[in-house]
Amino acid sequence: MKPILVTGATGYIGGRLIPMLLERGYSVRCLARDPKKLEGRPWTDRVQVVRGDVLDPDSLRAALVGCPSAYYLVHSMVAGEGSFIDRDRAAARNFASAAESAGLDRVVYLGGLGRRADDLSPHLASRQEVGDILRGGAVPVTELRAAMIIGSGSASFEMMRSLIKRLPVMICPRWVSTRNQPIAVRDVLAYLVGCLEEPRTAGRTLDVGGPDILTYKEMMIRFAAILGLRRRIVVVPVLTPTLSAYWINLVTPIPAALAFPLVEGLKSEVICQNDGIRRLVPITPTPFGEAVQRALDKVAENDVSTRWANAALPSRAALLRRPKFEPDSFPLRDVQRKEADAPAPALFDRVKRIGGSTGYYYGDALWRIRGAMDRVVGGVGLRRGRRDPVRIYIGDALDFWRVEDFVPGRRLLLHAEMRVPGEAWLEFRVDPIGERRSVLTQTAYFKPSKFWGRLYWYASLPAHLFIFSGMASSIVRSAEAACDSRPPPRDDEEDQPTAGKAGPPMVIDQPEGRATTAGGASR
Repeated sequence: MKPILVTGATGYIGGRLIPMLLERGYSVRCLARDPKKLEGRPWTDRVQVVRGDVLDPDSLRAALVGCPSAYYLVHSMVAGEGSFIDRDRAAARNFASAAESAGLDRVVYLGGLGRRADDLSPHLASRQEVGDILRGGAVPVTELRAAMIIGSGSASFEMMRSLIKRLPVMICPRWVSTRNQPIAVRDVLAYLVGCLEEPRTAGRTLDVGGPDILTYKEMMIRFAAILGLRRRIVVVPVLTPTLSAYWINLVTPIPAALAFPLVEGLKSEVICQNDGIRRLVPITPTPFGEAVQRALDKVAENDVSTRWANAALPSRAALLRRPKFEPDSFPLRDVQRKEADAPAPALFDRVKRIGGSTGYYYGDALWRIRGAMDRVVGGVGLRRGRRDPVRIYIGDALDFWRVEDFVPGRRLLLHAEMRVPGEAWLEFRVDPIGERRSVLTQTAYFKPSKFWGRLYWYASLPAHLFIFSGMASSIVRSAEAACDSRPPPRDDEEDQPTAGKAGPPMVIDQPEGRATTAGGASR
């Protein structure tokens, strides 16, 4: 069977679409700038992975060879980047040209709702322009336009949940009275698959939404009722999108760089202008309350398969390049080596749980203070948490860290995304000492940005020595205590997904791409 190409495979929507396609018997090929970010998922060994970039035309043409259809799930969601429109425009043109050269039968694109006459935000307007560019090519395009997506791990869901849980009284701008037609993520996925299977959707632009048309104020009140909370919403005329974004940055896990385009988009009414999708792909749409409850259940069950924080990197540097871990170029470091009366699998089991609800094993109050400081200056802070309390994928966000490498049972490498004057990394290595003992080597690396970076490191050195030494010792003690209470996990049980352990992806090597937009970040 010829493969279906999925771009944005590491994104919020793409990462959920792929297993659905596999379940329906499709062969799937994934486009990824860094194939390592697809390692470890339950479906990894059932797909082809092509190394490529939507801004690299050569890699796109090679990736599309032999594909009858493709999903285009790539767009930017980062504020403060004047070039995001140009990047999205260039990426769409590259893809339309490559799809034509490859002789594709169809491209399916997920865009955003909104009427252009309503003075759409730059991000919503860009998403609609991407649809125009794709449709301007020779390949028939199905464009689905969606409003707010409600699902576990979506940025909109987590932003709303945090606001409601943290604030008994919410001071909100006038946009909370704007109407919206939210849609459950399961319905978006059903429409995406259904459009591929329904030839009559080719060449059409179709609006997709749930059965409820609500203002944002009504959504928050209903959400609060589902949580068993009573909330008061006070509407004021003076909150600008910028002020709202910084307020969201301080109160929710959503950083200001992502909050700003979300807030800007909320000013426009986004409701379906046509219902053609319901005749072509008939599904039973999920009511808003049911979508929220399903998402809450998934969070409670630790069953969040994809998440906004893992789909998009909020800084310009992170978007335009993946940092390289070059230990020899890091002049400053802190090394902690601790032996444990516990087997290596048990010790690493403690390491891989770091962050999120587990915390950092030592000095958690100081970690929270550092996270709060980061939020104040517009950084990501600690509130992002982690997607799963136990399982880790490369590319996952762990609070203000990003997983750059993960070798089950052996190594965890984290790159810092907090605001620091330089590049910071944290590496954990676990090595066995016989069958019942092991050693943890924990190394903090720092590459300073000239004078200010060195000043930061040496000013923080006393706290670092205190925290890093205590953290390594506490990880060891936690592993030893766990061994006293239960059998340690075996090496072959490390990080196995429920459907069995996935091996490394089948990679079809292509030329390394230059840069790409953040794939599949949800509204």
